[in-house]
Amino acid sequence: MTTPMTPGIQSGRLSADALSRNFEDLHAPLDAHEARVAADRCYFCHDAPCMTACPTSIDIPLFIRQIQTGTPEAAAKTILSQNILGGMCARVCPTETLCEEACVREEAEGKPVIIGQLQRYATDTLMAKGVHPFTRAAPTGKSIAVVGAGPAGLSCAHRLAMKGHDVTLYDGRAKAGGLNEYGIASYKSTNDFAAREVAWLLEIGGITVETGKMLGRDLTLDALKADHDAVFLAVGLGGVNALRIEGEDHATAAVDFIENLRQSTDLTTLPVGRNVVVIGGGMTAVDAAVQSKLLGADTVTIAYRRSRAEMAASPFEQDLAAAKGVRLMFNVMPTAIADGAITLEYTATKNGKLSGTGETVTLPADQVFKAIGQTLTTDAGLKLEGGKIAVDATGRTSLAGVWAGGDCATGGEDLTVTAVAEGRDAAEDIHAAVMGA
Repeated sequence: MTTPMTPGIQSGRLSADALSRNFEDLHAPLDAHEARVAADRCYFCHDAPCMTACPTSIDIPLFIRQIQTGTPEAAAKTILSQNILGGMCARVCPTETLCEEACVREEAEGKPVIIGQLQRYATDTLMAKGVHPFTRAAPTGKSIAVVGAGPAGLSCAHRLAMKGHDVTLYDGRAKAGGLNEYGIASYKSTNDFAAREVAWLLEIGGITVETGKMLGRDLTLDALKADHDAVFLAVGLGGVNALRIEGEDHATAAVDFIENLRQSTDLTTLPVGRNVVVIGGGMTAVDAAVQSKLLGADTVTIAYRRSRAEMAASPFEQDLAAAKGVRLMFNVMPTAIADGAITLEYTATKNGKLSGTGETVTLPADQVFKAIGQTLTTDAGLKLEGGKIAVDATGRTSLAGVWAGGDCATGGEDLTVTAVAEGRDAAEDIHAAVMGA
Protein backbone atom coordinates (compact mmCIF):
# COMPACT_ATOMS: atom_id res chain seq x y z
CA MET A 1 0.00 0.00 0.00
CA THR A 2 1.17 3.53 -0.72
CA THR A 3 1.17 6.11 2.07
CA PRO A 4 0.50 9.85 2.41
CA MET A 5 4.26 10.33 1.93
CA THR A 6 4.54 8.43 -1.35
CA PRO A 7 5.57 10.87 -4.11
CA GLY A 8 3.36 11.63 -7.09
CA ILE A 9 -0.30 10.95 -7.74
CA GLN A 10 -1.11 7.57 -6.22
CA SER A 11 -4.11 5.54 -5.14
CA GLY A 12 -4.40 3.53 -1.94
CA ARG A 13 -2.76 6.08 0.34
CA LEU A 14 -5.09 5.01 3.16
CA SER A 15 -6.70 1.70 4.04
CA ALA A 16 -10.31 0.97 3.12
CA ASP A 17 -11.28 1.21 6.79
CA ALA A 18 -9.61 4.61 7.19
CA LEU A 19 -11.28 5.92 4.04
CA SER A 20 -14.65 4.65 5.22
CA ARG A 21 -14.24 6.55 8.49
CA ASN A 22 -13.02 9.69 6.73
CA PHE A 23 -16.03 9.83 4.44
CA GLU A 24 -18.69 9.22 7.06
CA ASP A 25 -21.60 11.65 7.37
CA LEU A 26 -20.33 15.14 8.22
CA HIS A 27 -23.20 15.59 10.69
CA ALA A 28 -24.63 12.53 12.42
CA PRO A 29 -28.44 12.52 12.11
CA LEU A 30 -30.48 13.48 15.15
CA ASP A 31 -32.52 10.87 16.96
CA ALA A 32 -36.07 11.61 18.14
CA HIS A 33 -35.00 12.80 21.59
CA GLU A 34 -32.23 15.04 20.26
CA ALA A 35 -34.65 16.55 17.76
CA ARG A 36 -37.24 17.34 20.44
CA VAL A 37 -34.58 18.96 22.65
CA ALA A 38 -33.27 21.03 19.73
CA ALA A 39 -36.81 22.06 18.74
CA ASP A 40 -37.47 23.29 22.30
CA ARG A 41 -34.91 26.06 21.76
CA CYS A 42 -37.02 27.72 19.05
CA TYR A 43 -38.88 30.90 20.05
CA PHE A 44 -41.46 30.34 17.25
CA CYS A 45 -41.15 33.97 16.23
CA HIS A 46 -44.27 35.47 14.64
CA ASP A 47 -42.18 37.45 12.12
CA ALA A 48 -39.51 34.77 11.92
CA PRO A 49 -36.30 36.18 10.37
CA CYS A 50 -35.14 32.62 9.61
CA MET A 51 -38.09 32.15 7.26
CA THR A 52 -37.30 35.41 5.47
CA ALA A 53 -33.68 34.27 5.06
CA CYS A 54 -34.70 30.96 3.44
CA PRO A 55 -34.70 31.22 -0.38
CA THR A 56 -37.60 28.74 -0.50
CA SER A 57 -39.54 30.50 2.30
CA ILE A 58 -40.14 27.34 4.33
CA ASP A 59 -42.34 27.99 7.39
CA ILE A 60 -39.52 27.16 9.78
CA PRO A 61 -41.31 27.95 13.08
CA LEU A 62 -44.22 25.74 12.03
CA PHE A 63 -42.15 22.72 11.09
CA ILE A 64 -40.06 23.00 14.25
CA ARG A 65 -43.24 23.16 16.36
CA GLN A 66 -44.49 20.07 14.56
CA ILE A 67 -41.27 18.27 15.51
CA GLN A 68 -41.65 19.51 19.07
CA THR A 69 -45.17 18.04 19.23
CA GLY A 70 -44.00 14.67 17.94
CA THR A 71 -45.27 14.88 14.36
CA PRO A 72 -42.12 14.91 12.20
CA GLU A 73 -44.05 13.61 9.17
CA ALA A 74 -46.25 16.73 9.28
CA ALA A 75 -43.08 18.81 9.65
CA ALA A 76 -41.68 17.16 6.55
CA LYS A 77 -44.77 18.01 4.52
CA THR A 78 -44.48 21.64 5.65
CA ILE A 79 -40.89 21.66 4.40
CA LEU A 80 -41.49 19.75 1.18
CA SER A 81 -44.47 21.85 0.14
CA GLN A 82 -41.98 24.69 -0.37
CA ASN A 83 -38.79 22.75 -1.08
CA ILE A 84 -39.25 19.31 -2.58
CA LEU A 85 -35.50 18.69 -2.20
CA GLY A 86 -35.62 19.57 1.49
CA GLY A 87 -33.68 16.45 2.40
CA MET A 88 -30.66 17.35 0.30
CA CYS A 89 -30.84 21.04 1.17
CA ALA A 90 -30.74 20.07 4.84
CA ARG A 91 -27.39 18.43 4.11
CA VAL A 92 -25.73 20.91 1.75
CA CYS A 93 -27.36 24.29 2.40
CA PRO A 94 -25.05 26.90 3.97
CA THR A 95 -27.53 27.37 6.81
CA GLU A 96 -24.88 29.23 8.78
CA THR A 97 -25.20 32.14 6.35
CA LEU A 98 -28.96 31.82 5.72
CA CYS A 99 -31.65 30.73 8.20
CA GLU A 100 -29.37 30.00 11.14
CA GLU A 101 -27.48 33.26 10.78
CA ALA A 102 -30.84 35.07 10.98
CA CYS A 103 -32.00 33.06 14.01
CA VAL A 104 -32.83 35.17 17.06
CA ARG A 105 -30.88 32.72 19.20
CA GLU A 106 -27.79 33.41 17.07
CA GLU A 107 -28.22 37.14 17.63
CA ALA A 108 -28.71 36.77 21.37
CA GLU A 109 -26.44 33.84 22.25
CA GLY A 110 -24.24 33.07 19.26
CA LYS A 111 -25.82 29.62 19.10
CA PRO A 112 -28.73 29.31 16.67
CA VAL A 113 -31.40 26.66 16.58
CA ILE A 114 -29.96 23.85 14.43
CA ILE A 115 -32.54 24.36 11.70
CA GLY A 116 -30.72 22.36 9.04
CA GLN A 117 -30.35 19.27 11.20
CA LEU A 118 -33.99 19.51 12.29
CA GLN A 119 -35.05 19.75 8.66
CA ARG A 120 -33.03 16.63 7.88
CA TYR A 121 -34.61 14.78 10.80
CA ALA A 122 -38.12 15.56 9.56
CA THR A 123 -37.56 14.77 5.88
CA ASP A 124 -35.55 11.61 6.61
CA THR A 125 -38.31 10.37 8.92
CA LEU A 126 -40.92 10.74 6.20
CA MET A 127 -38.76 9.23 3.45
CA ALA A 128 -37.92 6.24 5.68
CA LYS A 129 -41.63 5.42 5.80
CA GLY A 130 -41.73 5.13 2.00
CA VAL A 131 -44.42 7.80 1.82
CA HIS A 132 -44.84 10.46 -0.85
CA PRO A 133 -46.92 13.25 0.69
CA PHE A 134 -48.33 14.74 -2.53
CA THR A 135 -50.72 13.49 -5.21
CA ARG A 136 -51.19 14.49 -8.83
CA ALA A 137 -54.07 16.66 -9.92
CA ALA A 138 -56.29 15.47 -12.77
CA PRO A 139 -54.44 15.23 -16.10
CA THR A 140 -54.36 18.52 -18.00
CA GLY A 141 -53.29 17.07 -21.34
CA LYS A 142 -50.35 19.49 -21.40
CA SER A 143 -46.76 18.38 -22.00
CA ILE A 144 -43.74 20.16 -20.58
CA ALA A 145 -40.05 19.57 -21.37
CA VAL A 146 -37.58 20.09 -18.55
CA VAL A 147 -33.95 20.04 -19.70
CA GLY A 148 -31.53 19.34 -16.88
CA ALA A 149 -32.27 16.98 -13.98
CA GLY A 150 -30.46 18.95 -11.30
CA PRO A 151 -32.13 20.77 -8.38
CA ALA A 152 -33.92 23.39 -10.51
CA GLY A 153 -35.12 20.86 -13.07
CA LEU A 154 -36.28 18.34 -10.49
CA SER A 155 -38.12 21.01 -8.52
CA CYS A 156 -39.84 22.34 -11.64
CA ALA A 157 -40.73 18.86 -12.90
CA HIS A 158 -42.26 17.79 -9.58
CA ARG A 159 -44.39 20.92 -9.23
CA LEU A 160 -45.64 20.62 -12.82
CA ALA A 161 -46.41 16.91 -12.41
CA MET A 162 -48.27 17.63 -9.20
CA LYS A 163 -50.48 20.04 -11.16
CA GLY A 164 -51.41 17.31 -13.62
CA HIS A 165 -49.04 18.02 -16.50
CA ASP A 166 -47.00 15.34 -18.27
CA VAL A 167 -43.30 16.13 -17.88
CA THR A 168 -40.34 14.79 -19.82
CA LEU A 169 -37.14 15.36 -17.90
CA TYR A 170 -34.00 15.26 -20.08
CA ASP A 171 -30.42 15.11 -18.83
CA GLY A 172 -27.10 14.67 -20.59
CA ARG A 173 -25.61 12.42 -17.92
CA ALA A 174 -26.31 8.79 -17.10
CA LYS A 175 -28.08 9.64 -13.84
CA ALA A 176 -30.53 12.33 -12.75
CA GLY A 177 -29.59 14.60 -9.86
CA GLY A 178 -27.20 17.15 -11.34
CA LEU A 179 -24.80 18.63 -8.82
CA ASN A 180 -26.52 16.74 -6.00
CA GLU A 181 -25.37 13.50 -7.65
CA TYR A 182 -22.08 14.59 -9.19
CA GLY A 183 -20.85 17.83 -7.69
CA ILE A 184 -20.83 17.92 -3.87
CA ALA A 185 -18.53 16.41 -1.29
CA SER A 186 -19.25 12.76 -0.51
CA TYR A 187 -19.30 13.36 3.24
CA LYS A 188 -22.23 15.77 2.80
CA SER A 189 -24.43 13.20 1.06
CA THR A 190 -23.75 9.61 2.10
CA ASN A 191 -25.42 6.27 1.39
CA ASP A 192 -26.43 7.23 -2.16
CA PHE A 193 -28.90 9.79 -0.79
CA ALA A 194 -29.03 11.89 -3.97
CA ALA A 195 -30.23 8.95 -6.07
CA ARG A 196 -32.67 7.83 -3.38
CA GLU A 197 -34.16 11.33 -3.17
CA VAL A 198 -34.64 11.47 -6.94
CA ALA A 199 -36.39 8.09 -6.91
CA TRP A 200 -38.64 9.28 -4.09
CA LEU A 201 -39.44 12.54 -5.88
CA LEU A 202 -40.45 10.64 -9.04
CA GLU A 203 -43.09 8.76 -7.08
CA ILE A 204 -45.41 11.70 -7.77
CA GLY A 205 -45.89 10.15 -11.22
CA GLY A 206 -46.24 11.86 -14.56
CA ILE A 207 -42.49 12.40 -15.03
CA THR A 208 -40.58 10.51 -17.71
CA VAL A 209 -36.79 10.67 -17.34
CA GLU A 210 -34.59 10.45 -20.45
CA THR A 211 -30.87 10.45 -19.64
CA GLY A 212 -27.99 10.77 -22.09
CA LYS A 213 -29.71 13.61 -23.94
CA MET A 214 -28.01 17.00 -23.95
CA LEU A 215 -29.23 20.30 -25.34
CA GLY A 216 -27.14 21.26 -28.35
CA ARG A 217 -25.96 17.70 -28.91
CA ASP A 218 -29.06 15.48 -28.85
CA LEU A 219 -31.80 18.07 -28.41
CA THR A 220 -32.65 21.36 -30.08
CA LEU A 221 -34.81 24.09 -28.63
CA ASP A 222 -36.90 24.26 -31.81
CA ALA A 223 -37.73 20.55 -31.61
CA LEU A 224 -38.54 20.76 -27.91
CA LYS A 225 -40.89 23.68 -28.51
CA ALA A 226 -42.57 21.78 -31.33
CA ASP A 227 -43.11 18.66 -29.20
CA HIS A 228 -44.14 20.30 -25.92
CA ASP A 229 -46.39 23.08 -24.68
CA ALA A 230 -43.53 24.72 -22.74
CA VAL A 231 -39.82 24.25 -22.07
CA PHE A 232 -37.86 24.83 -18.87
CA LEU A 233 -34.07 24.96 -19.14
CA ALA A 234 -31.98 23.98 -16.12
CA VAL A 235 -28.79 23.04 -17.91
CA GLY A 236 -26.36 24.35 -15.28
CA LEU A 237 -22.84 25.52 -16.06
CA GLY A 238 -20.86 22.85 -17.86
CA GLY A 239 -17.66 24.72 -18.70
CA VAL A 240 -14.71 25.49 -16.41
CA ASN A 241 -12.98 28.87 -16.40
CA ALA A 242 -9.37 28.90 -17.56
CA LEU A 243 -6.44 30.04 -15.42
CA ARG A 244 -4.67 31.46 -18.50
CA ILE A 245 -1.19 30.81 -17.12
CA GLU A 246 1.90 28.90 -18.18
CA GLY A 247 1.54 25.17 -17.61
CA GLU A 248 -2.24 25.17 -17.23
CA ASP A 249 -2.37 21.71 -18.81
CA HIS A 250 -0.97 20.42 -15.50
CA ALA A 251 -4.17 21.52 -13.73
CA THR A 252 -7.40 19.51 -13.50
CA ALA A 253 -10.93 20.81 -13.00
CA ALA A 254 -11.96 20.35 -9.38
CA VAL A 255 -15.50 19.44 -10.49
CA ASP A 256 -14.13 16.48 -12.45
CA PHE A 257 -12.20 15.26 -9.42
CA ILE A 258 -15.31 15.56 -7.23
CA GLU A 259 -17.43 13.75 -9.82
CA ASN A 260 -14.98 10.87 -10.05
CA LEU A 261 -14.92 10.59 -6.29
CA ARG A 262 -18.73 10.72 -6.02
CA GLN A 263 -19.14 7.95 -8.59
CA SER A 264 -16.33 5.74 -7.27
CA THR A 265 -17.32 2.40 -5.74
CA ASP A 266 -13.88 1.85 -4.23
CA LEU A 267 -12.03 4.87 -2.87
CA THR A 268 -8.81 2.89 -2.48
CA THR A 269 -8.49 2.98 -6.28
CA LEU A 270 -8.86 6.76 -6.55
CA PRO A 271 -5.48 8.49 -7.07
CA VAL A 272 -4.53 11.69 -5.27
CA GLY A 273 -1.32 13.67 -5.06
CA ARG A 274 1.07 13.80 -2.14
CA ASN A 275 1.08 17.61 -2.37
CA VAL A 276 -2.19 19.07 -3.65
CA VAL A 277 -2.97 22.72 -4.42
CA VAL A 278 -6.51 23.93 -5.13
CA ILE A 279 -6.95 27.29 -6.87
CA GLY A 280 -10.17 29.06 -5.87
CA GLY A 281 -12.21 30.29 -2.95
CA GLY A 282 -15.68 28.79 -3.23
CA MET A 283 -17.34 25.69 -1.87
CA THR A 284 -16.10 23.61 -4.79
CA ALA A 285 -12.54 24.51 -3.85
CA VAL A 286 -13.17 23.51 -0.24
CA ASP A 287 -14.86 20.25 -1.26
CA ALA A 288 -11.93 19.30 -3.50
CA ALA A 289 -9.34 20.27 -0.90
CA VAL A 290 -10.97 18.51 2.05
CA GLN A 291 -11.59 15.35 0.07
CA SER A 292 -7.98 15.31 -1.15
CA LYS A 293 -6.90 15.36 2.48
CA LEU A 294 -9.40 12.64 3.40
CA LEU A 295 -8.05 10.45 0.59
CA GLY A 296 -4.61 10.64 2.18
CA ALA A 297 -2.76 13.57 0.62
CA ASP A 298 0.12 14.73 2.82
CA THR A 299 -0.28 18.48 2.24
CA VAL A 300 -3.27 20.27 0.75
CA THR A 301 -3.36 24.03 0.14
CA ILE A 302 -6.19 26.28 -0.99
CA ALA A 303 -4.75 29.30 -2.81
CA TYR A 304 -7.17 32.21 -3.11
CA ARG A 305 -6.36 35.51 -4.80
CA ARG A 306 -8.29 37.75 -2.40
CA SER A 307 -8.69 38.07 1.39
CA ARG A 308 -10.36 35.64 3.76
CA ALA A 309 -13.32 38.00 4.15
CA GLU A 310 -13.85 37.98 0.38
CA MET A 311 -13.77 34.20 0.10
CA ALA A 312 -17.04 32.81 -1.31
CA ALA A 313 -16.90 29.73 0.90
CA SER A 314 -18.63 30.37 4.21
CA PRO A 315 -16.69 30.69 7.48
CA PHE A 316 -18.00 27.23 8.42
CA GLU A 317 -16.54 25.75 5.22
CA GLN A 318 -13.25 27.56 5.81
CA ASP A 319 -13.07 26.26 9.37
CA LEU A 320 -13.95 22.76 8.22
CA ALA A 321 -11.07 22.83 5.74
CA ALA A 322 -8.65 24.05 8.40
CA ALA A 323 -9.88 21.42 10.87
CA LYS A 324 -9.16 18.69 8.31
CA GLY A 325 -5.59 19.92 7.89
CA VAL A 326 -5.97 22.06 4.77
CA ARG A 327 -3.75 25.13 4.57
CA LEU A 328 -5.56 28.30 3.51
CA MET A 329 -3.48 30.88 1.66
CA PHE A 330 -4.98 34.27 0.87
CA ASN A 331 -3.93 37.05 -1.51
CA VAL A 332 -2.05 34.73 -3.83
CA MET A 333 -2.65 33.93 -7.49
CA PRO A 334 -1.00 31.29 -9.70
CA THR A 335 1.46 32.45 -12.35
CA ALA A 336 2.92 29.14 -13.55
CA ILE A 337 2.48 25.41 -13.03
CA ALA A 338 5.32 22.98 -13.71
CA ASP A 339 5.68 19.25 -13.24
CA GLY A 340 5.64 18.94 -9.43
CA ALA A 341 5.42 22.63 -8.49
CA ILE A 342 3.28 25.74 -8.68
CA THR A 343 4.38 29.36 -8.48
CA LEU A 344 2.07 31.83 -6.74
CA GLU A 345 2.33 35.61 -6.79
CA TYR A 346 1.15 37.64 -3.80
CA THR A 347 -1.62 40.12 -4.54
CA ALA A 348 -2.84 43.42 -3.16
CA THR A 349 -5.81 45.66 -3.85
CA LYS A 350 -5.00 49.24 -4.78
CA ASN A 351 -7.62 51.76 -5.82
CA GLY A 352 -10.15 48.97 -5.94
CA LYS A 353 -8.12 46.86 -8.37
CA LEU A 354 -6.46 43.55 -7.56
CA SER A 355 -2.96 43.13 -8.93
CA GLY A 356 0.23 41.17 -8.32
CA THR A 357 2.95 42.54 -6.08
CA GLY A 358 5.84 40.89 -7.87
CA GLU A 359 6.65 38.74 -4.83
CA THR A 360 6.31 35.02 -5.45
CA VAL A 361 6.41 31.70 -3.64
CA THR A 362 6.78 28.23 -5.11
CA LEU A 363 5.01 25.24 -3.57
CA PRO A 364 5.46 21.54 -4.29
CA ALA A 365 2.40 20.33 -6.19
CA ASP A 366 1.94 16.87 -7.63
CA GLN A 367 -1.71 17.70 -8.33
CA VAL A 368 -3.35 21.07 -9.02
CA PHE A 369 -7.11 21.58 -9.14
CA LYS A 370 -8.76 24.68 -10.54
CA ALA A 371 -12.02 25.79 -8.95
CA ILE A 372 -12.38 29.34 -10.23
CA GLY A 373 -15.92 29.18 -11.48
CA GLN A 374 -17.85 27.60 -14.32
CA THR A 375 -19.34 28.86 -17.56
CA LEU A 376 -22.44 28.31 -19.62
CA THR A 377 -21.82 25.94 -22.53
CA THR A 378 -25.29 25.88 -24.12
CA ASP A 379 -27.31 29.07 -24.59
CA ALA A 380 -29.65 27.76 -27.33
CA GLY A 381 -29.57 31.17 -28.98
CA LEU A 382 -31.31 32.88 -26.08
CA LYS A 383 -30.48 36.36 -24.81
CA LEU A 384 -27.64 36.32 -22.32
CA GLU A 385 -26.76 38.61 -19.45
CA GLY A 386 -23.50 38.35 -17.56
CA GLY A 387 -22.72 35.04 -19.26
CA LYS A 388 -26.00 33.45 -18.20
CA ILE A 389 -29.44 33.07 -19.76
CA ALA A 390 -31.38 36.28 -19.12
CA VAL A 391 -34.69 35.70 -17.31
CA ASP A 392 -37.31 37.84 -15.63
CA ALA A 393 -38.63 37.37 -12.09
CA THR A 394 -40.77 34.39 -13.17
CA GLY A 395 -38.01 32.67 -15.13
CA ARG A 396 -39.20 33.68 -18.61
CA THR A 397 -36.45 33.93 -21.22
CA SER A 398 -36.25 36.08 -24.34
CA LEU A 399 -38.12 33.37 -26.28
CA ALA A 400 -41.84 32.85 -25.73
CA GLY A 401 -42.68 29.48 -24.24
CA VAL A 402 -39.20 28.97 -22.78
CA TRP A 403 -38.27 29.43 -19.12
CA ALA A 404 -34.92 28.90 -17.37
CA GLY A 405 -33.63 28.62 -13.82
CA GLY A 406 -30.81 27.40 -11.62
CA ASP A 407 -27.13 28.11 -12.21
CA CYS A 408 -27.57 28.65 -15.97
CA ALA A 409 -29.90 31.63 -15.48
CA THR A 410 -29.51 35.11 -14.04
CA GLY A 411 -30.89 35.57 -10.57
CA GLY A 412 -29.84 34.58 -7.08
CA GLU A 413 -26.82 32.81 -5.68
CA ASP A 414 -25.61 29.54 -7.19
CA LEU A 415 -26.99 27.41 -4.37
CA THR A 416 -29.07 24.23 -4.38
CA VAL A 417 -31.80 25.90 -2.36
CA THR A 418 -31.95 28.89 -4.73
CA ALA A 419 -32.18 26.57 -7.73
CA VAL A 420 -35.06 24.71 -6.09
CA ALA A 421 -36.92 27.98 -5.51
CA GLU A 422 -36.38 29.10 -9.10
CA GLY A 423 -37.59 25.78 -10.50
CA ARG A 424 -40.67 25.82 -8.28
CA ASP A 425 -41.58 29.42 -9.13
CA ALA A 426 -41.06 28.89 -12.85
CA ALA A 427 -43.35 25.87 -12.68
CA GLU A 428 -46.11 28.01 -11.21
CA ASP A 429 -45.74 30.52 -14.04
CA ILE A 430 -45.58 27.77 -16.67
CA HIS A 431 -48.76 26.26 -15.26
CA ALA A 432 -50.55 29.59 -15.44
CA ALA A 433 -49.33 30.18 -19.00
CA VAL A 434 -50.24 26.78 -20.48
CA MET A 435 -53.63 26.79 -18.75
CA GLY A 436 -54.38 30.26 -20.09
CA ALA A 437 -54.69 31.86 -16.67
